[in-house]
Amino acid sequence: MDIKLINIGFGNIVSANRVIAIVSPESAPIKRVINDARERGELIDATYGRRTRAVIVMDSGHIILSAIQPETVANRFIASKDLSGYS
Repeated sequence: MDIKLINIGFGNIVSANRVIAIVSPESAPIKRVINDARERGELIDATYGRRTRAVIVMDSGHIILSAIQPETVANRFIASKDLSGYS
């Protein structure tokens, strides 16, 4: 199994194989997910103090905050799959 890495902004990289979802932080349920992860110590803030634009849910239960748009992260995710030869 190859490890695919996705740039989520500001030089931060996550394993594409472990991503479950990439969502917008606007809804109340996602805000609750963020707060719950913060309380559990499973929140990773990769925004460098900027506005959170994407919330990345990992299979480990960790929640990662990114300052780039969910569409941009998703496009990078898709591009990495295309480069690797997977469909």
